[in-house]
Amino acid sequence: MTLRESPDPPAAKASADVTRSAGRGGLAVAFAKIYFILVGLVQQIILPLVLGLDGYGALSSVMSISSIAYNPIVSTSIQGVSRAVAQSPDAEQGQAIRRTLGIHATFAFPLGLGFFLLAGPIGRAAGAPHLVGALRIVSGVVLFYSLYTPFVGVLNGQKRFVWQAGLDMLYATLRTAALVGGALALAGPLGGKVSGAAAGFVAASGLICAIALGLVGIGKRGRGGPGVAQHLKFIAPLLLGQTLLNLLLQADLTLLRAFASDSAKVAGLGPEAADPLVGAYRATQLFSFLPYQLLLAVTFILFPMLATAYRDGDRDAVKRYVSAGVRLALVLAGLMVSVTSGLSGPLMRLVFPPEAAELGARSMQLLTLGFGAFAVFGILTTALTSLKREVASMAITAVAFALVVALSFLRVRGTPFGAELLWRTATATTSGLVLATLAAAILLHRTAGAVAPLFSLLRVVAAMAITIAIGRFLPHPGKVMTLAYSAGLGALYVTLLLVSRELGRADLATVRAVLGKRAQPGPAK
Repeated sequence: MTLRESPDPPAAKASADVTRSAGRGGLAVAFAKIYFILVGLVQQIILPLVLGLDGYGALSSVMSISSIAYNPIVSTSIQGVSRAVAQSPDAEQGQAIRRTLGIHATFAFPLGLGFFLLAGPIGRAAGAPHLVGALRIVSGVVLFYSLYTPFVGVLNGQKRFVWQAGLDMLYATLRTAALVGGALALAGPLGGKVSGAAAGFVAASGLICAIALGLVGIGKRGRGGPGVAQHLKFIAPLLLGQTLLNLLLQADLTLLRAFASDSAKVAGLGPEAADPLVGAYRATQLFSFLPYQLLLAVTFILFPMLATAYRDGDRDAVKRYVSAGVRLALVLAGLMVSVTSGLSGPLMRLVFPPEAAELGARSMQLLTLGFGAFAVFGILTTALTSLKREVASMAITAVAFALVVALSFLRVRGTPFGAELLWRTATATTSGLVLATLAAAILLHRTAGAVAPLFSLLRVVAAMAITIAIGRFLPHPGKVMTLAYSAGLGALYVTLLLVSRELGRADLATVRAVLGKRAQPGPAK
């Protein structure tokens, strides 16, 4: 057997070592993501107990507004620095690290200062003048995230995934402890609790930044790595896309705050009267966002598969991956929505004060449907990006944002103060997200020649409708029975898909293949 026919044993061993290392790293990052979500859930459950529903609503507004600034920085910094480090030769990697860290540090202080200076106008425009102080405090988070997340990008680019996962998990724990601890440290007036939680958030971000600096270092001097113009050219579209996405994610809560504050003023109340309404709506979002968070894992798998098939010009593979990926998104989103929409009231009472359920349970029934569509929307736009339709993906996200804003102005503005504001916000948001998802599906079909099969969509919608209807007619449960009901409704949804033959042996084979067994996935429906 010649050398051409048989790989060199050391090379084969090195390749296997890299594969095993990447696999362990991928599992570590996936575990960290799950941990991050779980700690976030714990955080959102504890904060209303510490702050009260009004304080939780006030802090939610602060976090929502500030996240529009810092979340795009997080994603853009990690992706941009990771690419620069990964593409640099080993001998120049330290220089690439120093150069890219320097570029991001240059913008960190202006970004933090800019948010501090704009906190007043933003707070007043959002109907939250009493939260301007807390908004100014979290400008420190914008600063520290601008410095911290490039270090995460370095770890990612160096394929130090286990270290990256450990840093993520450590920060998730620190942030939750600091938010709660800050609120407790300044217990007393409501404004003090919210400002204390905000200060804790800043302290946690500063601490993790220092830890990341010690772990990663700042590289070394040299000419290696991308130039400033080259690096900015790559990250600018990322920043724009992430900004549009976060505007969409936070539009409903921020507009609810503004419109509820206006309605409170008409009713002779102060802007702080809107805080409990915002808190109740944020509680509904906790459950409504679950499908989107769950389906993030699907995007990590779908993106490289589609990109590779598109690069190779394999149109049939593109169609198969799109169809299978969107179908999987429909099935998983349907499972989550069937439970959260069917048991909206019991689930809210399970983890939040009774007042939150009284104000928000009706809205959650509808909002879960809207964010179920949004979870699928995320898969569709990821597929478009994978197929080199980045501009189209950003455009459809901008359309979704515009729809939610326009419908909110039409449906919510001027509504009398009370729980009806939440229902109308949920109506506007759900309508906008569903319309945008349909538009994204049409665009993807024109691009790839496929989306999920029509009969798959019909079967999933039918299973959801039946499961949700049964969930809403179940007797009022206690907390233990709420968990039992959730498991039962989930099992009912899956059973309905099995009976309708939407799920079958091919899906079991696919699961086995993903888990690394030898079973080969059958054709997607």
